[in-house]
Amino acid sequence: MKYCRFQFNGQAQYGLVESVAGRDAIVRLLLTAPEDADGDMESLRTRRVEPIPLEEAVLLPPVRPSKIVCVGRNYREHAKELGNEVPTEILIFFKPPSSVIAPGEQVRRPKISQRVDYEGELAVVIGTQCYKLREDQDVREYIRGYTCLNDVTTRDLQNKDGQWTRAKGWDTFCPVGPVVTDELDPWAGVIVETRVNGQVRQHGTTTDFIFPLDQVMRYITSVMTLVPGDVIATGTPSGVGPVVAGDVIEVEIQGVGVLKNPVVDE
Repeated sequence: MKYCRFQFNGQAQYGLVESVAGRDAIVRLLLTAPEDADGDMESLRTRRVEPIPLEEAVLLPPVRPSKIVCVGRNYREHAKELGNEVPTEILIFFKPPSSVIAPGEQVRRPKISQRVDYEGELAVVIGTQCYKLREDQDVREYIRGYTCLNDVTTRDLQNKDGQWTRAKGWDTFCPVGPVVTDELDPWAGVIVETRVNGQVRQHGTTTDFIFPLDQVMRYITSVMTLVPGDVIATGTPSGVGPVVAGDVIEVEIQGVGVLKNPVVDE
């Protein structure tokens, strides 16, 4: 199943996305929000609409998380490129829900920062509440789907502060979208690519994770409860770098699509 969130007749609606004549289109409205489905997406009530090409829809963030839990330095080469040791234990941090923006919305560079970086990532969307997942539990049962995420970061403030709340938490610093889909298998390998102004800057695969997704979910849920709609950002490949006003960032994940956002100065 693949779905988005979009403006429809002046209201925010979730829409079921299917291929129509070779193009993704919104074909039904979801009458219950996915985060209220408790993992049972198949029984959601829907209403048919005339197909709306996804590229013509006014997209909103496809998630409304209570929290965004991010995994730091989950690719060896990314850890090394910033002069850090490859972690031996999972490193997590938060981005606030107030940082979330939709495809097409502007990423704002704060005046106080001299370097703002892109970080393209695969994001996991939680479908069923989970806490203290055991080794014998299949974490896939708790995942609603996957989407693209850009973990925008003020690199200079990250290095200055030591902890990452300010560097990662600015408004507009978490573009997400364009859709959520369960038609991926990160364990088998999913390509994550980031482009700036059409030039490829990052190209990695989820098979290069230092800590695989099942290990990540068990670690996070050993600390906190994940509820439907929560998001896990799984880490970024090597190739991160700065952007300036006028740049356009594209994060593409096979099977999800392209998350595209322009950059402006505050």
